[in-house]
Amino acid sequence: MDAPEPLGPDSLTWKYFGDWRGLLIALWAGSMQNMHPGLGAGVEQHSRFFEERWQRLFRSLYPIGGVVYDGPRAHATALQVRGYHDRIKGVDAKGRRYHALDPDTYYWAHSTFFVSTILIADHFMGGIGEAEKRRLFDEHVTWWRMYDMTMRPVPESWEDFQRYWKHMCTEVLEDNKATRDVLDLRGIAKPPFLPWLPDALWRPVSALIARNFVWLTTGLYDREIRDLLGLRWSERDARRHRRAGKLINAVFKLVPHDRRYHPRARAGWRRVRGEVAASAPVVETPRRNLPPLSERGKPEHYAPNV
Repeated sequence: MDAPEPLGPDSLTWKYFGDWRGLLIALWAGSMQNMHPGLGAGVEQHSRFFEERWQRLFRSLYPIGGVVYDGPRAHATALQVRGYHDRIKGVDAKGRRYHALDPDTYYWAHSTFFVSTILIADHFMGGIGEAEKRRLFDEHVTWWRMYDMTMRPVPESWEDFQRYWKHMCTEVLEDNKATRDVLDLRGIAKPPFLPWLPDALWRPVSALIARNFVWLTTGLYDREIRDLLGLRWSERDARRHRRAGKLINAVFKLVPHDRRYHPRARAGWRRVRGEVAASAPVVETPRRNLPPLSERGKPEHYAPNV
């Protein structure tokens, strides 16, 4: 069977997904994913995310981004990502069986990546219209095909997807421990890329980051999710949130195009422009992001030989 056609540089997904502004969506994506009962249970019972929060976040960007930006190799990257989920299964605290590769569960995670492209564009890149959202929907279907998963859970149209999303937010998602743990940034460790920053300085900086990052994330939630989590949001908050988004967009306009993108995405842009060979190895995470030595041989982990 022929490999599915990957997304390319003419897609809006390439424009938005690998932009560094996507990090501003990370807390939203993690919490939205974990509110799914099966996904949240898998995180609670199998994940070491909270023991190495920064490293896991930054190394995950490489293979996840590669499914979009790896060109002819994107299909192989997608199968690699899917493989990390093979053994994540069990029974949750309510007696419900779950498996990370259940199509509905896996598609929910994928749908949050798709919606994140809309949020990045709408809140931090100047905004997009309905036509672009429809185009991103069509592209997310192409993106999903890379995983060789069934198409059964995928809505047939942008309108169907909006109904699906509303249903998930109102009828399926739960306020659970995995979600609350993601949103709890108190005492978060110093990022591995800031080893020079004194611990005494990081402590007050981390408290400021935690408070503002949760606030920024609260503004990205649907109203139903804020209600579910008991989060307050006022018109004043909404106005401040819009101003913050405009400021972030203005600052990024000063950044050269390629520097706005994660290294795996940046390599994709350089490859299609002919600046690096099409056969050049894909860019892998640096050593500072690798999992602990005791975890590197396990099939759940992306741990390239770097």
